[in-house]
Amino acid sequence: MNDIWWHTTGEGNCHLVLLHGWGLNAQVWDCITAELASHFTLHLVDLPGYGRSQGFGALTLDEMAEIVLARAPQKAIWLGWSLGGLVASQVALTAADRVSALVTVASSPCFSAEGDWPGIKPEVLSGFQQQLREDFQRTVERFLALQTMGTETARADARKLKSAVLALPIPGEAVLNGGLEILKTVDLCEPLAGLTLPFLRIYGRLDGLVPRKIVPLLDEMWPASESVMFLKAAHAPFISHPEEFCQALVDLKARML
Repeated sequence: MNDIWWHTTGEGNCHLVLLHGWGLNAQVWDCITAELASHFTLHLVDLPGYGRSQGFGALTLDEMAEIVLARAPQKAIWLGWSLGGLVASQVALTAADRVSALVTVASSPCFSAEGDWPGIKPEVLSGFQQQLREDFQRTVERFLALQTMGTETARADARKLKSAVLALPIPGEAVLNGGLEILKTVDLCEPLAGLTLPFLRIYGRLDGLVPRKIVPLLDEMWPASESVMFLKAAHAPFISHPEEFCQALVDLKARML
């Protein structure tokens, strides 16, 4: 079995696993790693097939969660951004005893719009899959630009995301297609409704990929969870608002003690 890249840093008896989003790698956390490492023992991960975790093909959500869980500490806060939010959520569903709290960032239990459910139109996700075959790099760059659109620091934030992608090996087409397939087909709304552990959801009001309309819907569907909205953030609130983002996690830790 192929191994994944995993780096542990920081101090403290509270472990925090950070899972990145589609097309990226653990370098996206560089802007907050130093601050968080003074409060947590951090576990930085390149998801299977991404960054330094090469040698994987397209995987299901269950498979990704299983591979990451195999390297994880026995008990940790699991934080997942975007696609990583689905992976962290799946870990919480399958191994709740290993999860002290779940944090999802700019993530949705169901990314694909269906009926009255707000999300990304399935044809848009299918279009990305088609475009990957035609112009691999431009498609990834377009997706990164969407993640910061509308914020006051959009161009600088997009450059940070792009530099994280280009700093390491780019995922193969099969891996990226597999990730898009997860975003297109997975729905964890009902399974997560039964989650009893601490659950924090962080959103950006300007997010073009996870519509803010889902926040009140999930507040009602998951009354035991807590939601935080960053008013001037888009899909990457930890890049545009690093201090406020870190404080939200430190506050969560304080509530758990």
